Amino acid sequence: MTNAAVRPRDSLPKTLRPGSRAWIFFLLSVRNVLRNARRSLLTAAAMTFGLAVLLWIRALTDGAHESWVTGAVRIGTGHVAIQAPGFARSGRLTDRLSAAQLDTAEAALRAPDVAPLIRAIAPRLEVSGLASSAEAAVPARIEAVDPAAEAVFSSLPASTVGGSFLAPGDRLAAYVGVGLARRLALGVGSRMVLTAQGASGDITGQLVRVVGTFQSGVPEIDEGLVYVPIATARAWLGTPAAATTLAVLLRSSYATERVARAVRRRLPSGIAVLAWQEAAPELASAVKIDDWSGYAFLAILYVIVALAILNAVLMSVLNRRREFGVLQALGLTARETGWVVFTEGVVLSAASGILGIVIGLSVTWLLWRHGMDFTALMGSGDITFSGALVSPVIVPVFRVQQVLFCLAATLVIGVVASLYPARAAGRIDVAEAMKFDR
Repeated sequence: MTNAAVRPRDSLPKTLRPGSRAWIFFLLSVRNVLRNARRSLLTAAAMTFGLAVLLWIRALTDGAHESWVTGAVRIGTGHVAIQAPGFARSGRLTDRLSAAQLDTAEAALRAPDVAPLIRAIAPRLEVSGLASSAEAAVPARIEAVDPAAEAVFSSLPASTVGGSFLAPGDRLAAYVGVGLARRLALGVGSRMVLTAQGASGDITGQLVRVVGTFQSGVPEIDEGLVYVPIATARAWLGTPAAATTLAVLLRSSYATERVARAVRRRLPSGIAVLAWQEAAPELASAVKIDDWSGYAFLAILYVIVALAILNAVLMSVLNRRREFGVLQALGLTARETGWVVFTEGVVLSAASGILGIVIGLSVTWLLWRHGMDFTALMGSGDITFSGALVSPVIVPVFRVQQVLFCLAATLVIGVVASLYPARAAGRIDVAEAMKFDR
């Protein structure tokens, strides 16, 4: 026979094949971990518990961040906002998207790599103006919206306290915050006048009737926001088929950068694409600070885990000097003795890391997959954070990236913590070790 069949073991590196010295050292390491069962179990329990708690905390942290971001973007400009380049600074109708630009943007959002990530798209025509009634006149932010799209996009329709949200086909209708309604002495069915600067530069007014009131819990919104149908505002302000913002709500905030990059590639330079981090920098900073606080806690936890591994493996070395002396007398070199001890620490870390991930994910999913209620700590009802509406019920978010990061960090810590005991084992004097009486 000129070509022998290749057996599975022949595909392994020679140093790792069964029967090789490295394989024997690996088996010795596993045997030593199992033989010192009490010490191994105590160390593994500490590592497993630490990693399980860490995964639980990271899942809750990611869930809290998702809640903050979702609360902000659903009453703001979405995860991604498509605008004219100058609108974010000026807030004027002169910086608006034309009908042709809106068509181009919507075509980009229908791309195969983008469309599955999108939950809703809502055109907005926003202008600052004055809301007035027979009782008073107050500044207001007037947002003209598509009622059907906004019912899916915004969280405000679910916050209705009187009347109803705008309906498709409504013309002279307004949906206002309870604070604004109180200041203007308005109720459902009351009439009010909205005044703003139109596209031509002239000040123009529009009579509308209140069809509903909402209470978001954010004072600035409840006291200064008015929703009107976009068709009404386009005719009133002289901006046919135009919009100041095309707001995009995604299924997950973690897809924001991916969608923003993909849309930017498909749009001309005359159209700006803003991620929520650019539209809400204060919220982005708050999320980043909280993230770094979590990583600081992670670092402290891993230092504790490293010390546990170091203590367990080092104590094992000190209590087994005679054993290592016998191994070296039988032919193991100092380097190979150190390798055996080093592998013990790595094996213990790997087993504990996998078990910790399984326990952490299982317990978190079984007990809190529907959310943890922090009402007792945060107070009843929704609260605001950096201008965002936040629910006291936080649903954990499981991300493969975080799981792999925690596992990799555990393995790195196990490797680093095993280096010194391995070095100490390799430096044992054979003659002295053979005299050592356990």
